Amino acid sequence: MNTEHEVIIIGGGPAGTSTAAILAEYGHKVLVLEREKFPRYHVGESLIPFTFGPLERLGLIPTMKKSHFMKKFSVSFVQPDGRRSQPFYFYNRYDRDTVAQTWQVMRSEFDHMLMEHARGRGAEVREETTVTQLLKDDSGKVVGVAVKNKDGSTEHLLAKLVIDASGKEAFASVREGWRVGDPYLNKVAVWTYYKGSKREEGIDEGATTIAFVPDKGWFWHIPMHNDMVSVGVVAEGKYLSRDGVRDPKAMFEREIGENQWIKEHLSAGTCTGEYWITSEYSRHSKYGASPGLLLVGDAFAFLDPVFSSGVMLALKSGVLAGDAVHAALEARDLSPQRFSEYAEQMRQGIDNMRKLVYAFYNPDFSFKDVVMKYPDAGDEITDCLSGDVNKDYSSLWKKIREFAPIPDILPYGVPMAA
Repeated sequence: MNTEHEVIIIGGGPAGTSTAAILAEYGHKVLVLEREKFPRYHVGESLIPFTFGPLERLGLIPTMKKSHFMKKFSVSFVQPDGRRSQPFYFYNRYDRDTVAQTWQVMRSEFDHMLMEHARGRGAEVREETTVTQLLKDDSGKVVGVAVKNKDGSTEHLLAKLVIDASGKEAFASVREGWRVGDPYLNKVAVWTYYKGSKREEGIDEGATTIAFVPDKGWFWHIPMHNDMVSVGVVAEGKYLSRDGVRDPKAMFEREIGENQWIKEHLSAGTCTGEYWITSEYSRHSKYGASPGLLLVGDAFAFLDPVFSSGVMLALKSGVLAGDAVHAALEARDLSPQRFSEYAEQMRQGIDNMRKLVYAFYNPDFSFKDVVMKYPDAGDEITDCLSGDVNKDYSSLWKKIREFAPIPDILPYGVPMAA
């Protein structure tokens, strides 16, 4: 039994390593257990403006500014016939020196940077180490984890608190029976990468483009460094698999023809050859904490990626959790209820973004219609889509409900009673 760490974190992605960096900065003994060897591939390359806050808290803004990651100043939308909206420039709403510019990142490099940053702050990170079990005492409290090391050996590692940052795998909530879906947001995504494809010029070179296809489906087009572009299509499974098509490559190539802008831009490039597919996007955990256990990042909740909120929510979750766990350790109180405020902040942010996602997928909804009737709604929509998710948007929801139904707050993520 190894008991040398105060906190064990399952997963070395953005949520896990940002939590670890904060805790290690406070001087706590933290161990991150990561199944893969970094750098490793991961999708989800587009950062939204309010990712700036967590990155600033982590001390990484200077590193990002010196990096070769593609600068992102705007988002634009394209109709199936190729008509492109004017770019929505972040600097029209925000200060140019902070959130008005963000980045398109290659996740293998970005996540590795976060991992090395956590190590630099004093966290121990063990790669190629697979967590196989949550260890519990007789009362049911989580007291550690069982792991399998790269050499095949096994260990039991104990800690005052275990943090699940295992991403969409949702290690704890799956095993505890807490994982719940979001049926209306059950989409399928197929994606790949192109080299040398067409991109916009000047300040628009790094813009994210959302290009629509029928039945409320959409492409993402994310320009990155090294002349690479991440491009994928998201839609209902029944739409992508119509006429019996099951092959991801065939799905993707057929949808290229459904948007003229995408067809034109990809025609100049070369596909790297591998196609990825995933489904069942949105999911939540019924509980966000239980005795000895706390959930962060995608393990807490994962939301449909149409507005690129994933990395921001993961980093925000990690920073909030790091501060909350430090306070709990200082108070010698790691009871689940100690993390109520953390859970409430995360749920508020997720549910605010989720409302806009629901509206987006409604076949009769258009943000343009809302802004035409209520011009002041434009700023609030921009703020929420940019990641400023922890504020009162009740007046906005009242306006949007005139155009489309939006969901109530989900009763998930709360701490389990001790």
